Formats: sequence, C-alpha cells, structure tokens
Amino acid sequence: MTITQLSYVLAVAENQNFTKAAQKCFVTQPTLSMQIQKLEDQLDVLIFDRSKKPIELTEVGKKIVTQARNIVNESYRIQDIVDQEKGFIGGEFKLGIIPTVMPTLLPMFLNNFVKKYPKVKLKIEELTTEEIITRINDGHLDAAIAATPLENDTIKERVLYFEPFVAYVPQNHRLRDKKTLETSDLEIEDMLLLEDGHCFRDGVINLCKAFKSHNDDKFQLESGSIETLVKLSNEGLGMTLMPYLHTLDLNEKDKKNLHYFSEPSPAREVSLIYHKSELKMQIIEAMQDVISGVIRGAIAFQNVQIISPISK
Repeated sequence: MTITQLSYVLAVAENQNFTKAAQKCFVTQPTLSMQIQKLEDQLDVLIFDRSKKPIELTEVGKKIVTQARNIVNESYRIQDIVDQEKGFIGGEFKLGIIPTVMPTLLPMFLNNFVKKYPKVKLKIEELTTEEIITRINDGHLDAAIAATPLENDTIKERVLYFEPFVAYVPQNHRLRDKKTLETSDLEIEDMLLLEDGHCFRDGVINLCKAFKSHNDDKFQLESGSIETLVKLSNEGLGMTLMPYLHTLDLNEKDKKNLHYFSEPSPAREVSLIYHKSELKMQIIEAMQDVISGVIRGAIAFQNVQIISPISK
C-alpha cells in the first residue's frame, strides 16, 4: 500500500470517473486503474462499484476513503515539519473567501502579503461558507476567511476582526428619522436581502426578531451583491444591512443614508479557518499577522454583539 495509491483512490472518489481522476493526478488512466486494482487485490475488497454510472464507492470503500484522506493529509505534514525547521514560508496555498468579505478585505492585505512572502503562491477563490467547509474537509483548500463561529468539529478558527452591521435607510423609510437604531426596530418584511447561500443573509435573518412572523407570500427582493441592494434601496424598495467595511466605499451621498446601531452593535466575527489537521500553519500564521496589522486601523468598534452566521 502506498501514499500514491491512496491519492489515486481519493481522486476517483471525488471525480467519480477514472479518466478525470487520472487527468487530475497527471498520470495515464491505465496507470491509475492498475494501481487502484493492485490496492483492491491486496486488501481483497472492492473500493469502487464500477457497474454504476457514475462510479460509486462501496460501503467498505467509503470507510477506506475516510482513512485514506487522513493518511494522505498526515503525509503532507512531513513537508510541513521540514519547512518549519528551515523557517521556510512558501509553496502553493489555496485560500477561499466568502463573497461579502472578498471585495473589502482582499485589497487591504493582498499586496502587503505578496510583498512580505513572495515565495508563497496564493490561489484564491470566492466561495460560499458551505463550499468552503466541503473543500477544506476534502483537502482542496488550505484555509479560508469566513464569518464564524461555525460550530464545526473538523474546522479550527482564528478570529481576525469583528465587523459591525450598519443599516442603509433610504429617504421616506419609516426609520429614516431615527439617529440610532435598535435591533428591535428591524422588520424582515421591508428588508432587502442577499440571495440564499450567503452567510451574511443568515446573520441578518437571525438578527431580525420579526423573522418568526415572516410571511413568504409578501413582497421581498433578494440580490447576489450588496452593491445591488444599495441601488434597490435608493429606489425606495426597502432598507438593507451592510457589513461595516462595505460602507467605506460608498459615495458621500449614499453615506448620508447610513444608520448605526446602539451599543453593543450587532456584528459578525470574521476568522481565518482551516482543518483541524493544522497543515501549512506557518503560512496561516503569517497571513493572520498581515491581516491583523492592516485591519486595526480600519475597524475601531469594540463593544459588539456577535450574530451567528449559521442558518437557524
């Protein structure tokens, strides 16, 4: 049994196809098939049910894949040990970032990080929290930046900052004349929301006490971006909530529509998250250090109440 064979098994389990798995592993399909066949012969079990289209894992195959993933991840730790011993911070690092954090945080730290750690080859993807958790557990992401806490036993979290919610209240809205808002002022029925799948949407829903009385038949608008929500709000279609860093890019006219909450301000916790196996920790710690350095000057809020990003 070899690490290579186990890696091939993981590739087929993910792609459910021998040809695609071989392409991902940069080997020929016969080579990959032969190595998996050798492993099955050695174990005297079938890992894959080849009669199914697409290919499926057998029941024992599912257990083997779980253990294989642990073994392959642990094998990577050897290189980590060597890198840490040498003080080397470099190599490929795959980072996921949720959509409501990507446009504000990434420009703040990316240039600094690249200049400070030129040997790190960053691969960054914009992904939902659900996609991030799946990819971290499958070994396809080294870390991610997401709203927390996630209450996931396989994921570790390092808090980067707390980002308050800010209300965007257009002209002629019922809350327009209130200088400071209370969370009890919010009503989900006149709230413009991000589309399903965004954890910030779930945070807003969790914040709105009136959600329990929400009627799905009532008029409601959803969008894929906060920028679009602001434009819809300006058309008088309702108010919306924004993460604080998004308010910094508004024009001066739109900034007049911002309303802040009384303390403790509702806020989201944004963290650097990674698998409990703690691979590539030297890069994770370097990234945390850079982000913490640039974020201090942008967010001065301290007295906050963390709103869960988990859909309830």
